[in-house]
Amino acid sequence: MTRFLIAIALALTASFAHATLKVFACEPEWDALARELGGDQVEVYAATTAQQDPHRVQARPSLIAQLRQADLLVCTGADLEAGWLPVLLRQARNPAVQPGQPGHFLAADQVTLLEVPTSIDRAEGDVHPQGNPHIQVDPRRIAAVAAALGRRLAEIDSAGAAVYAARTDGFLKRWQDATTQWERRAASLRGKRFVVQHAQWVYLFDWLDVQTAGAIEPKPGLPPAAGHLAALRQQLAARRADGIVRSPLSDPKAAEWLATETGLPVIELPQTVGATADAGSLFALFDAILGRLSGGRR
Repeated sequence: MTRFLIAIALALTASFAHATLKVFACEPEWDALARELGGDQVEVYAATTAQQDPHRVQARPSLIAQLRQADLLVCTGADLEAGWLPVLLRQARNPAVQPGQPGHFLAADQVTLLEVPTSIDRAEGDVHPQGNPHIQVDPRRIAAVAAALGRRLAEIDSAGAAVYAARTDGFLKRWQDATTQWERRAASLRGKRFVVQHAQWVYLFDWLDVQTAGAIEPKPGLPPAAGHLAALRQQLAARRADGIVRSPLSDPKAAEWLATETGLPVIELPQTVGATADAGSLFALFDAILGRLSGGRR
């Protein structure tokens, strides 16, 4: 009996020693980042895929069940998930991940946001009161989020603090090296002008010093009417652009029509990890974006 009890005690001790921190990641980019920083010490559940629009997600029972078990919630914030995250938080009834708690981490809170509106009018489309939430396409902001997330992981799981610190430091060094190389590759893109389909590339263009030549959506999230597209075609006849940028999530019809009318190439850029076959990691995401913008695969 004594040996049996000792065996149980050892098994329980081993189980506790290998306990993992449960992370609920709202978007693929934060799923990838949490795995980079946490390694074997975290168990990450991705609430969405790259094939889903994070603005519009159903608060399914499976998501509620996963959030109920989470130690840490990692989402973009800035109202990107306003249509579904509040419902999950309310239904999950998990005090650890509620706003204001250490287990509630919003990436947008760690960086300076662009396109912060001075007034809110829903007639202007999908306007985010705190600013544009699509920060994941700027490696400088990814670095700031990584540093903050590494500290938060250590705060929640103090027993693994040294591991999180080492992994975060290692990631940031590799990330800085990669960013330096990306910026060298992107030097030829400075000053180029691209038409965008949706206002999700502002941080990418800010980083690369690239200009927006026009938008297919007349207002964020609103489909273009024929009159708007005709006016955009006229605008491009007066001052040409270097291409039309869209993500795999966007309806391709308007971009293809404009390309036929103007002769501009349509460039499909992955908006997050896994959005295209060549964007399978955070590092690969920016490799793919720069390769496609620079005239590679489109």
